[in-house]
Amino acid sequence: MSDTVIRVENLSKKYVLSHQQEGSSRYKSLRESISDRVSSLGKKLVKSSGKEIYNPAREEFWALKDVSFEIKQGESIGIIGRNGAGKSTLLKILSRITEPSSGCISLKGRVASLLEVGTGFHPELTGRENIYLNGAILGMSKTEIKRKFDEIVAFAEVEKFLDTPVKRYSSGMYVRLAFAVAAHLEPEILIVDEVLAVGDAQFQKKCLGKMNDVSEKEGRTVLFVSHNMAALKSLCDQAILLKSGCLVTHGETHQVVSRYLESDNDSKFLERMWDDIETAPGNDKIRIHQIKVIPDTDDSVDEITVKTPLRIEFEYWNYLDGAHLNLSLHIYTLEGVCVFNSISRSIPCTSGLIRGVCYIPEDFFNDGSYQITMMVVQDTSTILYTCENLLSFTVHDIEREFKWYGKWQGIVRPNLKWRFAPVEIFASKSC
Repeated sequence: MSDTVIRVENLSKKYVLSHQQEGSSRYKSLRESISDRVSSLGKKLVKSSGKEIYNPAREEFWALKDVSFEIKQGESIGIIGRNGAGKSTLLKILSRITEPSSGCISLKGRVASLLEVGTGFHPELTGRENIYLNGAILGMSKTEIKRKFDEIVAFAEVEKFLDTPVKRYSSGMYVRLAFAVAAHLEPEILIVDEVLAVGDAQFQKKCLGKMNDVSEKEGRTVLFVSHNMAALKSLCDQAILLKSGCLVTHGETHQVVSRYLESDNDSKFLERMWDDIETAPGNDKIRIHQIKVIPDTDDSVDEITVKTPLRIEFEYWNYLDGAHLNLSLHIYTLEGVCVFNSISRSIPCTSGLIRGVCYIPEDFFNDGSYQITMMVVQDTSTILYTCENLLSFTVHDIEREFKWYGKWQGIVRPNLKWRFAPVEIFASKSC
């Protein structure tokens, strides 16, 4: 169990971004395209002679930079980081989908990966044909694949659609089959990217249970990317934190998760402030001074969770003495769905700096990231100013008593009052 199955040394991946030069037209003629190609070839020849050519239309972007780590057989590793940290790039390189720009990787054993929807299967082939194709790619014989076939089909729950081309599958069906194939064809290394983001609750529970079996009972190595910290802490022995393409830390999962949450929120609360009144968002009637999202509790907290009550504190400069003002807060998901819109009472305000607070109870938000838009209204009808995307904040999940870590449906997660009793009691109450 102590053998190293993945060794990554000084791994880097560079992409070259092309920018439209100022003053150039959006579309190019065939002559211009050919001319650009010839010019590019000439620059490569000059560069090969040792002379660097600066090109303002091209920019280097390092998705990964000098990343090194080792993973042992049977370990379950969580890959953590914000969007754009390099997680997916790392998994694509380990899956041999993308080549690194420099550095080297050493993999011991077969690798099966479940990345974004659309990879791994041939869309024109049926589900049955893709199972055999993936097994052949992993180096399995037809007999070995047949031995696992019924188990794969039962896990994926796609019996009726086995002989249908997978391009006809819904995203949920596709991922169910893709995960079943990746997990059951006995690879030594299983790579999974955000499996919790797709599928219904029952399937997510099955996926997590299977991943746990693959690592603990079958002694295979699992690499798992997820933004669900509770699931990572439950499933993974260790974790790797990436930031801007660089490896920040590699160690025990709870320590790495704490480091990530501390770096994600530099303080116990989130805040934006504009001290310069001239550059603050607003106009000649209203200007925003600051906005904060703070846990509304006396207890010390390291992160905002679904159980954390919140206060949204704000300050703005008012230049309309005696005006009756309302403040309206709009909370949106990152996909642009409005979670709610709360409006304050209309009150007469003196000119100067005004402070207000909006309280949000615990058990309100679902886990996820949210944005705040603020609107100032005069006399309940005249919009003085709207400031969009003032501040973003993230609500994290918690460990649940029934040990399921899939994504809850919906954008709110209220803790509603439930009551159960025999029918006779309800009948007597109604009499």
